[in-house]
Amino acid sequence: MRQPSIRIKRVYEPPAPNDGFRVLVDRLWPRGVKKETAAIDLWAREAAPSAELRRWFAHRTERWVEFQERYRRELQASPEHWLFLLEQARRGPITLLFAARDPDHNNAVVLRDFLLEQLENAAGND
Repeated sequence: MRQPSIRIKRVYEPPAPNDGFRVLVDRLWPRGVKKETAAIDLWAREAAPSAELRRWFAHRTERWVEFQERYRRELQASPEHWLFLLEQARRGPITLLFAARDPDHNNAVVLRDFLLEQLENAAGND
């Protein structure tokens, strides 16, 4: 079976042919990005952290560990917001797009890892 590919990328980077299905995973539309030219296949705002969690985190790296835990709990409580992304990953590569400046401490990192774990767990149950 083919290994699913889930990448992350800043929405401000140009689209690439190997991006596959491009999904914006931020709750707010990124500044300066035109919907007509963004090459976004889906805006999965409901898969993003809640507004309360996003405001609490405020991209403060000292809150990163707890942010990950809280965001994972939100994801586990609402599989209807991310199951479609799993299906897309099974079909071909997907790229989770985010606007944050920090490429290592943002919700797309957590979501990618969470989705890869879900795929791994599902493969283990087959």
